[in-house]
Amino acid sequence: MSVHSDSLHQKIVDRTAVVGVVGLGYVGLPLVKAFADQGFTTIGFDVDQSKVDLLAAGKSYIEHIGDSWLAAHLEAGRFQATSNLDRLAEADAILICVPTPLSSSRDPDLTYVLATAESIGKSLRPGQLVVLESTTYPGTTREVVLPVLAKTGLACGSDFFLAYSPEREDPGNADYSANNIPKVVGGIDEPSLTIARQLYDQAVDTTVATSNCEVAEACKILENTYRSVNIAMVNELKTLFDRIGIDIWEVIEAAKTKPFGFQPFYPGPGLGGHCIPIDPFYLSWLARNHEMPTRFIELAGEINSSMPLYVVNRLAEALNEVGRPVQGSRIAILGVAYKPDVDDPRESPSFKLMMLLGERGAELSYNDPFIPVLPSMRHYPLPPQQSQPLTAEYLQSQDVVLIATDHSCYDWDFVVEHAQLVVDTRNATRNVLMHRDKIRKA
Repeated sequence: MSVHSDSLHQKIVDRTAVVGVVGLGYVGLPLVKAFADQGFTTIGFDVDQSKVDLLAAGKSYIEHIGDSWLAAHLEAGRFQATSNLDRLAEADAILICVPTPLSSSRDPDLTYVLATAESIGKSLRPGQLVVLESTTYPGTTREVVLPVLAKTGLACGSDFFLAYSPEREDPGNADYSANNIPKVVGGIDEPSLTIARQLYDQAVDTTVATSNCEVAEACKILENTYRSVNIAMVNELKTLFDRIGIDIWEVIEAAKTKPFGFQPFYPGPGLGGHCIPIDPFYLSWLARNHEMPTRFIELAGEINSSMPLYVVNRLAEALNEVGRPVQGSRIAILGVAYKPDVDDPRESPSFKLMMLLGERGAELSYNDPFIPVLPSMRHYPLPPQQSQPLTAEYLQSQDVVLIATDHSCYDWDFVVEHAQLVVDTRNATRNVLMHRDKIRKA
């Protein structure tokens, strides 16, 4: 161990280490909370000045991070937000939580990771720990981040320390938050692993050490590819069972009574969230670079990507049954968040559904109590609009209501009673007893 590692270790144990988090989104802000709640001074960095201004004013833009928490920690001096990346030198530990999207050709886009690494490199000093948390392909920390930091002339493992720890946030899950989800940690070298694990041990209940960064990076890819593949399987079975008149939801309920060897996954209108729709393509890209096929993973991606079109076709069939075309029909989308009870619209299939229906000439509106204004999305240039009040009059005015996200606050009996026609992609109306003749599964 070096003098710098000893010094940083003592700061971590004393909780005098300053923790900087770059990227204050659905991963970064909960991570700030985990460390600030344990008494660490934290600095949040984000290039979006509007986010910084909101946080500085004590206003949270994430549902499960309350304004009262922000106000208390701002007043106590345990948290501050800034867009000034020159202040990265103030942090003893820098945790990178920036986006890692896909390019238009479905290749990894590490623009934000590289830019952050370069900003850190400008002020990197001895005694700092840098941890990449953004989801990426195995090799990113060693092959992309390390060379940038090494240009400073400082030595990794003695002057500064570098590790990877994948984020495992599950927005909307009341049982799990950043502090009680086991934290996988892999270091570039043994000193880096030791220091990174010591840091996370202060803020989370359990840390899980891996032999290197690549294993930790691959761990996150495996977790989400596992989900993607299994969701694709039930999505494909859904289309088959629909064709032969079998209810996939009832099949799953029966199958999950088996106490071993089966885990239920559920069909839907498409994948959403930042991880599951994207992470498997990182693995496919890596395989192509090594001249290996990943047919299984790519097929799962194709099936999941096809589900919005399948839903639109089912909706068109439902309208056709009552003598209406999609063109000119008034269609209400219930839910534009990617999953129930969250305010997170990232990669939500609702946007793809709206785009496809808009191309067919539908008159679209939506309701989502968590997303009052339809956000601008890079791939879906939809016109701006606001969430409509979910009144009896609104429902009655629509030719069809498309259930895209099954928020628990929705009264499905009320929806079905007042809607003319309901297309349900989530089995949300399974317990509705009255007016079932209005309901179509999709």
